[in-house]
Amino acid sequence: MKIAEYIDSTNVKPNAKKEDIIKLCRDAVKYKFRGVCISPTWVKLAKQILRKENIKVITVIGFPFGYSLTKEEETRKAVNDGVDEIDMVMNISAFKSKKYKFVEEDIKRVVKVAEGRNVKVIIECCYLNKEEKIKACKIAKRAGAKFVKTSTGYGKWGARLSDVRLMRKAFGEGVKAAGGIRTYEQALKFLKAGASVIGTSTAVKIVRKID
Repeated sequence: MKIAEYIDSTNVKPNAKKEDIIKLCRDAVKYKFRGVCISPTWVKLAKQILRKENIKVITVIGFPFGYSLTKEEETRKAVNDGVDEIDMVMNISAFKSKKYKFVEEDIKRVVKVAEGRNVKVIIECCYLNKEEKIKACKIAKRAGAKFVKTSTGYGKWGARLSDVRLMRKAFGEGVKAAGGIRTYEQALKFLKAGASVIGTSTAVKIVRKID
């Protein structure tokens, strides 16, 4: 298995500098990662660097808490800057308040503005019980999302194998496992559990099998 093909190499740190993003992109070319996941600030730069490469430029929307009401505008700007995929955070606060229609419409608007680009919905599993995780997956599916994603990496915990298995069953193919995946062995376990994509900030260490 060429594990690099499943990895979105990620740097969404608040203190990420331009040179960090340049290195992230160059490493993606070197190791042939699936994509790079970065903040909206750096989409245009990443697209310039990777314009001739078969590597997706991915950005986060409504990050990291999901309760912003400007996801549509954020997405439109990212599309104009050349983004390939969108990782949006579900409005967890509205979801926990049982405002399910509101949550679904929020996702639908992003899907519409994304104009056919893959939209991944981050449901932030650490805040949801089993039934809520299933419901969140079904809402994301109805809204037109192509993936659901375990976490932002900024919640109480990140990806768990049990969550990936549950999400794969509830959503189908199209689960991104992210948050705390730092080794080759961990990444393999998540792929075997049903993940289609791995999001990690230690992508180079994973492909080089460095603990």
